[in-house]
Amino acid sequence: QVGLVESGGGLVQAGGSLRLSCAASGRTISRLTMGWFRQAPGKEREFVAAITWTGTITYQSDSVKGRFTISRDNAKNTVYLQMNSLEPEDTAVYYCAADPYGTTTRMKTENEADYWGQGTQVTVSS
Repeated sequence: QVGLVESGGGLVQAGGSLRLSCAASGRTISRLTMGWFRQAPGKEREFVAAITWTGTITYQSDSVKGRFTISRDNAKNTVYLQMNSLEPEDTAVYYCAADPYGTTTRMKTENEADYWGQGTQVTVSS
């Protein structure tokens, strides 16, 4: 089992930045693909970004590419999502996820993962 706890969410004005963290417990993340998802009110959960244990990164789309950066620190058993130039459309609950597979395909194409955190709220005001 893998426990995931997100932190770093909050209220920020448009154009601002936030850095989300996801601390894992119960298992080292060094052999896990780690990802971030988000769910806005009234919408389905959507994939944001993921990083494999070899460092391959996949982003959702051009809407976040160039603004969001996913990274991992295996020594700290933590994955991060740096979010810059935030827009009101980025408002959502952000979830951390982990998969024991070596690719991001399942996360990106199926919006699924084996392990999930409880989520952290990100609100961007205009």
